Amino acid sequence: MALRDLIPWNNGSRDVSLHRNQPSPFLALHREMNRLFDDAFRSFDIAPLSSQAMGWPNVEVSETANEVKVSAELPGLEEKDVQLELRDGWLTISGEKRNEIEDKERRFSERYYGRFERAIPVEDVDQDKVGASFKNGVLTVTLPKLPASQHKAKRIAINGN
Repeated sequence: MALRDLIPWNNGSRDVSLHRNQPSPFLALHREMNRLFDDAFRSFDIAPLSSQAMGWPNVEVSETANEVKVSAELPGLEEKDVQLELRDGWLTISGEKRNEIEDKERRFSERYYGRFERAIPVEDVDQDKVGASFKNGVLTVTLPKLPASQHKAKRIAINGN
């Protein structure tokens, strides 16, 4: 008895065998489902199972006694694609990422457009002296502290009992 005879849905009318020149209908369905899910997640500005799914762009905040420094990784973007705003104690980094890939040789094209926005709380900074630079896809914002806030911190000694 052949293995084909044991398959209940193999009555000869449905031939799902793979031929070299004929793509699998299951593989085509699988690709189409992946594309649909990718499109659905992309519309929410998140990528499924991605380290960048939440909180893009990656931001690093460091603070010294005199200033707060915010660095954001924005690969593939240019300075004109990014906006900065400091309002009511919040530094907002926003912009739009556009990506277009076209390979005529392989008949492939892809376009991706997505907005992003990150808001970072900052307190007691001198708004008139804030500076920003953009180099090699890294945005660096320097926020000098107000003179009165530079001495707010008090070091507390720890007693070991």
